[in-house]
Amino acid sequence: PAAEEIFTVVNLTDRRIALKSGFGKYVSVRKEGNIVGRADAIGPLEHLEPVIDGDKAGLQAFNENFLGVHEDNVIAALNRAIGDGENLKIRTNTEREMSVKKSKQDEALGGVLNCELNYVKKYQSFGDHVLRLNKNDPSELKKARKGGTFHETLLDRREKMKSDRYCK
Repeated sequence: PAAEEIFTVVNLTDRRIALKSGFGKYVSVRKEGNIVGRADAIGPLEHLEPVIDGDKAGLQAFNENFLGVHEDNVIAALNRAIGDGENLKIRTNTEREMSVKKSKQDEALGGVLNCELNYVKKYQSFGDHVLRLNKNDPSELKKARKGGTFHETLLDRREKMKSDRYCK
């Protein structure tokens, strides 16, 4: 794509963005709704809010109008609702990140002994570099996992060990 076809999204808040053109200037919406790309810095006129309404998506400007294509292929913020001219389709070259918190995922994987080991590693303070596990029968952990009290049982087992400063 050419430089005039590339825009970079700049996150301002969790709801507002700004668009930076390929020439290093920010896209602004003027009070009458005209759109220009000449701003060197981000101000209130450069704030845009992505809005998703069902199967339609649009960018709402500070004047509460949506950016859209109008007569003679002019882009302006003139309409208060997302119509056919205001509906956006955005293409990006970044990959989506599908992440799951690793600590919770790893802790719950495997058998009950592996879960207990991961749980103890996470919370036990072991200054002498020796990991202390409860020597009692692990069948109570299996029953607790089926009964829905698995983490409570793990905490009780750690408390009996008296080697963990966080479980009391």
